[in-house]
Amino acid sequence: MIPASARLPEVPGLVARENYFVLHAPRQTGKTTALQALAADLTAGGRHAAVVLSMEAGRSWPDDVGAATRAILSLAREAAQDYLPADLRPPAWPDAWGEGLLAAAFGAWARACPRPLVLFLDEIDALTGRTLLSILGQIRDGYRRRPAGFPSSIALCGLRDVREYKTASGGDPTRLASPSPFNIKVASLRLNDFTLDEVRALYGQHTAETGQAFTSQAVEHAFALTMGQPWLVNALAHEIVDRMKVSPTTTITADHVDEADERLIVARETHLDSLLDRLRDPRVRRIIEPILAGAEVRFDPFSDDLAYTTDLGLVRRTASTVEIANPIYRNMITRVLADGLFDGITGAPRPRSFVLADGRLDLPGLLAHFTEFWHRTEDVLEADEPYREVTPHVTLLGYLDRAINGSGFVDREYGVGRGAMDLLIRWSHTGPDGRPAVQREALEIKTHRPGAVDPTQAGIRQLDGYLMRLGLPAGNLVIFDQRPAERKRVSAEAGTHVATSPTGRAITVVRI
Repeated sequence: MIPASARLPEVPGLVARENYFVLHAPRQTGKTTALQALAADLTAGGRHAAVVLSMEAGRSWPDDVGAATRAILSLAREAAQDYLPADLRPPAWPDAWGEGLLAAAFGAWARACPRPLVLFLDEIDALTGRTLLSILGQIRDGYRRRPAGFPSSIALCGLRDVREYKTASGGDPTRLASPSPFNIKVASLRLNDFTLDEVRALYGQHTAETGQAFTSQAVEHAFALTMGQPWLVNALAHEIVDRMKVSPTTTITADHVDEADERLIVARETHLDSLLDRLRDPRVRRIIEPILAGAEVRFDPFSDDLAYTTDLGLVRRTASTVEIANPIYRNMITRVLADGLFDGITGAPRPRSFVLADGRLDLPGLLAHFTEFWHRTEDVLEADEPYREVTPHVTLLGYLDRAINGSGFVDREYGVGRGAMDLLIRWSHTGPDGRPAVQREALEIKTHRPGAVDPTQAGIRQLDGYLMRLGLPAGNLVIFDQRPAERKRVSAEAGTHVATSPTGRAITVVRI
């Protein structure tokens, strides 16, 4: 575990200044674990009584404030019994009117407690409707009575920042002057993903306990695949150690990390599934689709859609663009979209359908068969697909994943403003000398849309740069011709030809 004080260093100072604040982060980033550790540290310090209370129990009563509050307070008493000494626990809850019960209970607890009371209200965004509005209002009203008559410091903890809370409670997020509990908030903290050094430290704890080492390349590869997302960082190591059952005497390598990555994606654990369920949300689609397409768009930094998708953990902002949060999510997103496309469609390839006599992948044969598959099924594939702008990209990815399943990997790169998706196929086979070998094949996917300039030359230049980074002498440029006239007849430009890139690399251009 990474110490909570290192991940949330601001919290003790906010508590000492009797501040109310918001802490938000995507699911499975360690919020609850960090909060429990911080609460234990604050209580052990002797100056505060701090405890984490879950608001989850109130989820079932969005419009019955009394029932929701009684459920929350029932769990709150249990949490206090588990984590606080007897003299810091709450007295009997007051017999109050349902709409004001939470404020009355918190006030009675603060007055009876010999120390300033600190409450971390976890899963606050499980609440909606009148219940959320009432509870946030009670917190705002009680704030003036702190620390003697109300908790000295309260943190609202959940997935989303305050703007989304106001929307969920029925308020207008654009009316900043409307009645709101947020005028008492002094900070909005986001629990960040692990840094590379923190991943090293976390995996180093495993080595210290078991003697099993990770190579430096394995740690760096795990970080590159996850970008430090805590659930993924731990899930990769758990997959390797417990499910793949790599012997404690075996050093964990980047190959082990690759295998664990693929196994996680295929298994589609609950955390990944819950994230991917959001893909059909229009707010998420409006952000994800142009990223997958590499479209020339500028996201409004104050966009509610962007804030929401970022808070979910699906995307991250960089200095110059917005991109999918990490390579594992990139892979998962396109696979999930492809799974929906291939349901009920005949002609999808079986694993190892395109293998040459020497064991290498027959990529030209694969692309030729895909071209025939696309022309036969294009209208069906696009008929019921919410991400229509990227249907060609996703279909080709799904076809590749199925063809190389079990013998290789497809690494994906895409981002806003590039107008392309770059793919690197890594195919494992036995070399002429009988030793394991890896065949690497690079592809770039572009779309020729109605009214747009032919993307061939731009694609060759972009692919040239990608090949330079990979150190490969040749690559493949796949162009989907989406012009309506070209769907009705075979274009003279259709087919395959070989071009030379600016640096002399051979580019096989496949127009579909």
